[in-house]
Amino acid sequence: MKAYRTIAAVIAWAALVGQYWLMTKGQPPGEVLVRTVNFFSYFTILTNLLAALALTLPVLAPDSVGRWWGRPAVRGGITVCIAVVMIVYHLVLRGIWEPQGLQKVVDYTLHYVDPLLFILDWLLFAPKGTLRWRNAIGWLAFPAVYGIWTLGHGALSGFYPYPFMDVTALGYPAVLANMAAMVLGFLIPGLLLVGLDGLLGRSARQTA
Repeated sequence: MKAYRTIAAVIAWAALVGQYWLMTKGQPPGEVLVRTVNFFSYFTILTNLLAALALTLPVLAPDSVGRWWGRPAVRGGITVCIAVVMIVYHLVLRGIWEPQGLQKVVDYTLHYVDPLLFILDWLLFAPKGTLRWRNAIGWLAFPAVYGIWTLGHGALSGFYPYPFMDVTALGYPAVLANMAAMVLGFLIPGLLLVGLDGLLGRSARQTA
């Protein structure tokens, strides 16, 4: 487990650093600040950052802060969010641009490699049978706060990280409708994960 998480963490951090470098390279200080805020305004970046921390801290500090990041409810919530990142990118965003070179490597790592590595980590190493249905509701808090930030930041800066959240292009009614639909986009995978956790937990107890 330690070796797997170490390798996965290195890949995750490399992709995050690579994306930040690509977004800010060659920019004057003022623009670097703007792009830094925008960098942390992508749900993909924030979720990959959580995944990177959840892979790193249980290895580096298993008896202190890493213990919280190892909690089943925490890892389950990150698993749901990063799975949604992969699904939405593949179904909605992949066709709207064509990254090249290093940008393509980083892009595919953030949207495919990291999600698959973290989902596999959950399947292989997370304790099973402890999640509850209420966890799926609790996991909605992160995307909800992100949605509020996106609308507030966008209203001030005009920057909207995703086309389906672009108030300038779509207007508030359409964006709010999209956000309401995304609630199901997080809730359904969350419920499925809790159900799978229960099945795997019962199976493990029966074979023990």
